[in-house]
Amino acid sequence: MTKSPPSIYYRISPAKAEAHLFSVSCTIANPDPEGQLLSLPAWIPGSYMIRDFARNVVTLRAEAGGRPVSLRKIDKQTWQCARCDEALTIAYEVYAWDLSVRSAHLDTTHAYFNGTSVFLKVHGQESEPCKVEICKPAGERYHNWRVATAMKSAGAAPYAFGLYQAANYDELIDHPVEMGEFTLDTFEAGSIPHDIVISGQHRCDRGRLCRDLKKICETHIKMFGELPPVERYLFLVTAVGDAYGGLEHRASTSLLCSRDDLPLAGENKVSEGYRTFLGLCSHEYFHTWNIKRIKPAAFTPYDLSQECYTRQLWAFEGITSYYDDLGLVRSGVIDTLSYLELLGQTITRVWRGQGRFKQSVADSSFDAWSKFYKQDESAPNNIVSYYTKGSLIALALDLTLRRCSENRKTLDDLMRLLWQQYGKSGKGLAENEIEKLASELAGKDLSDFFDRYLYGTEDPPLAELLQDVGIEFHLRPASSVDDKGGKPATSEENKAVTTLGARVVADGCGAKLTHVFDNGPAQQAGLSAGDIVIALNGIKTGKNSLEKSINTYPPQTDIKLHVFRRDELHEFSVTLQQAPADTCYLKAAETASDKQTENRHLWLGQPEKNNDRI
Repeated sequence: MTKSPPSIYYRISPAKAEAHLFSVSCTIANPDPEGQLLSLPAWIPGSYMIRDFARNVVTLRAEAGGRPVSLRKIDKQTWQCARCDEALTIAYEVYAWDLSVRSAHLDTTHAYFNGTSVFLKVHGQESEPCKVEICKPAGERYHNWRVATAMKSAGAAPYAFGLYQAANYDELIDHPVEMGEFTLDTFEAGSIPHDIVISGQHRCDRGRLCRDLKKICETHIKMFGELPPVERYLFLVTAVGDAYGGLEHRASTSLLCSRDDLPLAGENKVSEGYRTFLGLCSHEYFHTWNIKRIKPAAFTPYDLSQECYTRQLWAFEGITSYYDDLGLVRSGVIDTLSYLELLGQTITRVWRGQGRFKQSVADSSFDAWSKFYKQDESAPNNIVSYYTKGSLIALALDLTLRRCSENRKTLDDLMRLLWQQYGKSGKGLAENEIEKLASELAGKDLSDFFDRYLYGTEDPPLAELLQDVGIEFHLRPASSVDDKGGKPATSEENKAVTTLGARVVADGCGAKLTHVFDNGPAQQAGLSAGDIVIALNGIKTGKNSLEKSINTYPPQTDIKLHVFRRDELHEFSVTLQQAPADTCYLKAAETASDKQTENRHLWLGQPEKNNDRI
């Protein structure tokens, strides 16, 4: 007995790597007799911006029974075919030259794609199972290429070209695919294999990376109590010269990193770059529960044709951002001192933005489509990040729950509750539901907490709450434009620091202002983002010399800056100011009580002996 062909059959080939073109076809066994509609998504889950993937479709044609079928485009991302009563095949080419985790990229060294960029949705048949044939490019140069994806095989050998399958369109587009030559390693966590694929040149100590990721993954699994039902998890890593990014999927994550951030053989310490990369891995893995299964009602189901608004992104990205670094210290990959440095850096990023007093985190979530993902030079002054301030609200909520319940209830309990009630059932999380559940866990109404810090623009009372766990909260002026915070100032940096009130980068002509901060000296003098400072008091300057010179003047000193704005030379008189105390560092209180110390150990989830290094 022969098997019936699948209802929907895709075929994709990196057929023209030199031109960055994928050749794709979609065969529909039973097309809509009234004329089949097809479309590409406008956005990809996890990245809340309209990206219009259909703009990368270069050619598109249809045929049935060996005869052409006419089709017409009816909007920016949707096509309609003429009526036909036979199997319909759509053949098209997709331009792929976006080296990111969101879209597709193809050249002669590798191929990568997300399904949202290449697979047409067959309207009316979104729930139908489908198969995908992933084809190897022709030519000897591609002899050693393999395929990496968490998509289920429909006959393809592990990591081989061939036939794969998905239960429906939603599943199809949630399994990114990498093709090329790559390293492959495996570890086990939660009783399932976790594979790490690294594309690009690198010298990674892969054994160490496996050991560290295993600890992090097991920490998150332990907190939730179980893994979601996945047969295998895949870390897809692309290592390049300088990059950072990640995007979560149901059984995998795509990661973009600097190859220098990967650990080298013989290194025992956790470098700053490696710590950043592990935090990214931890973040995306936590999403396996928090957003891939626990979802806002607005995303249940996703409507990928247009914006989907919710004020809850702070909970899905902010809470995840809280747990990503917390997972590093709880797993023992970093120590408490390192974690406090990371937390201090996050607080610094938030405290330096005046936009947090103009936009609430709830509104930042809602406006992600038009503001957060479309930031310009005014962003620090006008918007707040639901990632960073959202993570601080999560921290404050965790410490508040611990305070209210004497450590009997924590944010961990809230996440487990969300997993049991929403993640496992597939039910969407209604707006304000998290606030209600948090109040129930606390045993008191937390409406005031959320009104002030989530829906309002107040800073959460971190200094007060951190006292409960024996941590001191300190603010100081930034010692330089490159000072990220997290550490006390050195004795040399502890001097009074003068500021221009702008973010500066090096430029071939001088020092370029990328951001000018509200009410700072630069803004008050009339300087703007994009201006290039070429001289201070008549002397040529650049990024480093400008900053060094400004720090030699006391506050309230008037200086003259010569500046190019576009191609015109201007002179500005600037009155320098004392740098604000907006740089945070945290430290263990030397006088912490036994209770505060115990609270800290419970919070960080480590035995006391591992915290002696703070």
